[in-house]
Amino acid sequence: MIRVLIADDQELVRAGFAMILSAQPDMDVVAEVPDGAAAVQAVAEHAPDVALLDIRMPLLDGIEAARRICATSATRVIMLTTFGSDDYVFDALRAGASGFLLKDVRRDDLVHAVRVVVAGQSLLAPGVTRTLIDDVLRRGVSRPVPGLVDRLTDRERETLVHLGRGLSNAEIAAAMFVSEHTVKTHVSNVLSKLGLRDRVQAVIAAYESGLITAGE
Repeated sequence: MIRVLIADDQELVRAGFAMILSAQPDMDVVAEVPDGAAAVQAVAEHAPDVALLDIRMPLLDGIEAARRICATSATRVIMLTTFGSDDYVFDALRAGASGFLLKDVRRDDLVHAVRVVVAGQSLLAPGVTRTLIDDVLRRGVSRPVPGLVDRLTDRERETLVHLGRGLSNAEIAAAMFVSEHTVKTHVSNVLSKLGLRDRVQAVIAAYESGLITAGE
């Protein structure tokens, strides 16, 4: 059973998302809270698999709530936003968020997103495009971090470059002339060696290491 927490200061949003997710046979909404501080406390109490956090909330905003949750638990975070061009995307990624959803997300896409994140993948809503990630990283990464990828093999570095460019496992396999199984192994090694939660974090690492640059 996938345990889900929903944090949003709009009661109708919380209720709507809870109704959709609770109707799934493999999901259980363990808590609904109106602010970031309550979300952090609820994660500690209920240990959900996924937390849906509104970016803008009272008492403690979604970014800081995500940072605290990701630093102290295994709960994966999906940020909820009203606009695809939200200025806080980069901060949320750095805080450990596994992806974004627009609040007007379709029912099936919401359910799919929760399952994707629980499976260890990352996601971005259609409105939060790769171009936007490129833009926020351009503004957020001023200079490469030396030595960041020294622990990676040449093939793992190549894999990280492809991850940074937003390629899927199948696309990486084609580019590197290897099987998807081999790509999965490389991706797992990259995440493990660099202490990353998921592929979204790998995108940031690819930029911060200097392996790729914004706009590339």
